[in-house]
Amino acid sequence: MALHLLKLCVGCDSIADLEGWIEENAALSRRLHRPHEQKHTTRMVPKRVAEILDGGSLFWVIKGQIACRQPLQDIRPFKDADGIGRCHLVLEPVVTPVDPRPCRPFQGWRYLEPKSAPRDLGSFGADLMTLPETLRRELAELGLL
Repeated sequence: MALHLLKLCVGCDSIADLEGWIEENAALSRRLHRPHEQKHTTRMVPKRVAEILDGGSLFWVIKGQIACRQPLQDIRPFKDADGIGRCHLVLEPVVTPVDPRPCRPFQGWRYLEPKSAPRDLGSFGADLMTLPETLRRELAELGLL
C-alpha cells in the first residue's frame, strides 16, 4: 500500500492559487522551449522512497486544511550550489481536491499513512466538486462536510 507525504503549501490561499502557480511554471517552460516537469524542492530526503513511489501522493495543506493532493512521480536527492543536500519531489501537474480536514502547521513534510489520508472529493459525488472551494472550506470547519 502506498505511503503519502503531507506538506504545507506556503503562500497559497486556495487550490486555484496552486493550480495557477503550476500553470505559470508550465507556461514559462513552454516560452523557454524547455520540457516541463513540476518539481517541489525540500530540504530533507524521505527514507521510505520505495513505498512513496508505489502510488503515493503529496497532500497539500492550504490555509490550515488538507485540501488537495498530487501524485508523486519521482524523488530525486541532489546537492545545491552550497553543497547542501536537498530533494526534488517530482509531481504530476494534476491537482485533486480531497475531503478537507484540519491540519496544524508544521515544518518540512510528514509521512501520511494510507488509512489516515483523506479521500478524493470526487468519491463523494459530483455535487461536492461543484461547490466553491471557500464554501467547502467553511462547511468543513463547521464539521458539516
